Amino acid sequence: MILHMDLDCFFAAAHRIDNPSLENIPIAVGGRSNLNIFDSKKQTKTFSAVNGAFASSLVSIDDQEDEEYFLDKNGIPRGIITTSSYEARALGVKTAMSVSEALRICPKLKMIKPNYPLYHELSQKLKLLLEGVIPSIEQFSIDEFFGDVTGWIDDKDVFDFAMELRSKIKNELGLPISIGIAQTKWIAKLATNDAKPKIVKNTKVQYKAMGVYLVAPNEVQQYIHNKPLKSFPGIGKAFLEKISGYGITTLGDIKNHKELFYSFGKVGQQIYDRVNGEDKEKISAKEDKKSIGIGRSFDPEMNREEIKRRLIILCRHLTFIAHKGNHKPTSFGLKIKYQYGATSNDTINTNREFSEQNFKTEIIKLLTKVDTHPSHAITQLSISLGSFQENSQKTFDIFNYEEDSKLSSLSNSMQKLRDKFGVDIIKSGSEL
Repeated sequence: MILHMDLDCFFAAAHRIDNPSLENIPIAVGGRSNLNIFDSKKQTKTFSAVNGAFASSLVSIDDQEDEEYFLDKNGIPRGIITTSSYEARALGVKTAMSVSEALRICPKLKMIKPNYPLYHELSQKLKLLLEGVIPSIEQFSIDEFFGDVTGWIDDKDVFDFAMELRSKIKNELGLPISIGIAQTKWIAKLATNDAKPKIVKNTKVQYKAMGVYLVAPNEVQQYIHNKPLKSFPGIGKAFLEKISGYGITTLGDIKNHKELFYSFGKVGQQIYDRVNGEDKEKISAKEDKKSIGIGRSFDPEMNREEIKRRLIILCRHLTFIAHKGNHKPTSFGLKIKYQYGATSNDTINTNREFSEQNFKTEIIKLLTKVDTHPSHAITQLSISLGSFQENSQKTFDIFNYEEDSKLSSLSNSMQKLRDKFGVDIIKSGSEL
């Protein structure tokens, strides 16, 4: 049998571990774009790069109080809700809601600034705990894990094992978790939704924690019979529109449309097999990062020289992240978002040895191609690095190898200094 384990309101729960005053009240964790990195007169206090496939790569240590963190210079609440407690959800607070709207519908909401090193530390502790009691573990996200106990725990004992595991995690780490159990990965993940606390929308918040939900192999069809299509992980809006005209309204309806789903190719076959518990997908023990990135949203900016300056700064920070992760990227990406919603992006591949200087040069070149609306103000910049050399074999440009090697050596030396003294210790003149 396979277990899917999902921490309940992870970020919010993490802050409750050492702060009992946050228990049983509506709380939410939210984030704001850190625009201090663009300020040429200020120096960000501390930056730390966090290694891990599911952790924020670069975080700043902010000494502002929670209340101050969410206020802009005019005293207006800013930011987006990342996660909220069940008490807050019962009152209408949702993920991706603006902080100002959340406070409007829930004036007593306690807003908490994010602490990514804490989340990463707890996620790593949970992974180590799980590896100590389950033979095969797959980390699916920072707060989700799959575990295969086939041949390790008898099917008749797996529910009790999950209940004991849930208690162990709560007792040792202070984290609430929900566990779904099934013979296949995706039915187990679906079952976790039924293990989650059930929210009763009421001013007097009440919810019942189910904790563990098991779907036996011979109960799959009965279990999925009346479930809506959108409840299944992996069925997106585009696919829903694709099958909307075939009279398929529930997961149970899919069983009798095998030929239709298989006609959609690999994606259709995958969805059909997963929904009906017929897939043979195994636990994947390791998941490497395929790319890394950094971005910022800001007030509309028309000045392209200022846009270039900000890109240079983002390149400096992302180079530091790449150094910490020991990544050797061979593709660079840029995405820009304009004031009225339009976006433009592109990626380039390179056979040059990676260095901060080359990265900056190529991103500025890419800007001239990606900036398709030069008369429009820009509100968001995002850059990325991918196609890591450790994951694919590349042959470097021999004509620039000597120069690139020198630049790479210089870049590595700068990153070592930043690792010791902070990412702002060395800046280029174009940033000022």
